[in-house]
Amino acid sequence: MTRTGISPRRGALGVGLMFASNGAVFAALLPWYPLLSDRLDLGPAEFGFIVASFAVGGIVSSAAPAPLITRFGPVRIAFCATVLLAASVASAPWGGAGWLLAASLFLVGLFDAIVDVAQNVAGIRVEDSSGRPILSSMHALWSLGGVAGGTASTAAAASGADVRLYLACAAAVAVFLVGSGALLLRDLPGAPALAGAAGHRSSTGWKVVALAALPLVVIAISGTMVEDVANNWAALSAVQLAGMAPNAAGVAFIVIVGSQCVGRFTGDALIHRFGRAVIGRIGGALIAIGGLLVVSTNDAIWQLLVGLALAGFGSATIIPSALAAAGKLPGVSEGAGVTLVSWLMRIGFLFTSPLIGSIAAATELRVGLAILMPIGVAAIVLSSALAPRGRRPR
Repeated sequence: MTRTGISPRRGALGVGLMFASNGAVFAALLPWYPLLSDRLDLGPAEFGFIVASFAVGGIVSSAAPAPLITRFGPVRIAFCATVLLAASVASAPWGGAGWLLAASLFLVGLFDAIVDVAQNVAGIRVEDSSGRPILSSMHALWSLGGVAGGTASTAAAASGADVRLYLACAAAVAVFLVGSGALLLRDLPGAPALAGAAGHRSSTGWKVVALAALPLVVIAISGTMVEDVANNWAALSAVQLAGMAPNAAGVAFIVIVGSQCVGRFTGDALIHRFGRAVIGRIGGALIAIGGLLVVSTNDAIWQLLVGLALAGFGSATIIPSALAAAGKLPGVSEGAGVTLVSWLMRIGFLFTSPLIGSIAAATELRVGLAILMPIGVAAIVLSSALAPRGRRPR
């Protein structure tokens, strides 16, 4: 037993189930995007702005996670928000207009942001109690859940399954998983993780914290932009750049998320050996190279998939490393640091898809996806911010 009241193994399993359920429930929707886009007759620019409503929901929820977790603890909040998230995902295919799909995605983003902070706070506390890095592995389980959800959804779409029934079943599975994780973490205290998160800093103090967090925010945005490409554009790129059939295009999403999953499972060991900064620089280089392969694809499915795989693998540790560093920002608690970076990084989700969609509408999709290359360069330049800053004051 540790100061958290549970064993490190049980704690890691409980948090891992939360991450896996979160990855699975959102990924269950993504392979259906080409079908939903066709049904609603959406152009690339319109589609880009609709899926950006996910980010708007996440940004609107910015003030919610910290007080909720302080009051109820991260485990209860992760469970309750996942139930609402799953219901929002299940509602997505029921609307007959683009604004209804946007409304569903807004709610998905709203509740997903709350789950994200809650499960990361729980993960950081389990990580601290065990004395070794586990957060990349927790995010790997998120990716594994995404692979499982995306694979099942791709198979269901290819078989002609009813999207409404399928997403309702996927939502039920996600609730079962997060409930199982919550039971394992029932003895994990929540409020101390956010102690000092509000009300005790001068404006000058918060300015210092914000400046220290800025490079972490930019690095995290680099990761969210790769994830946004995976979520919203991988399947469409397979159709438009490589000529895949729409009902099989989910394979591209599976490849990029699957490679990210592999990178996250190996990430903790690599970080322990070489440090977060070095691994971040290598990841940025792989994202840039992968982007080059993607934009130069000309009906070559293998080249597109290799490029997406490199981008996914390269982005694997970027977000977990940025959040882990945020949890160690001097002068603030884990919850305050994670909330700050987690909220600001969602700006990447807000503008990535509208930017790609607008560029694609004016030119073509491959030009829009060229954004992967500067993303990789930004990660290379700023990864020094991921290096340890020393122990955070208790």
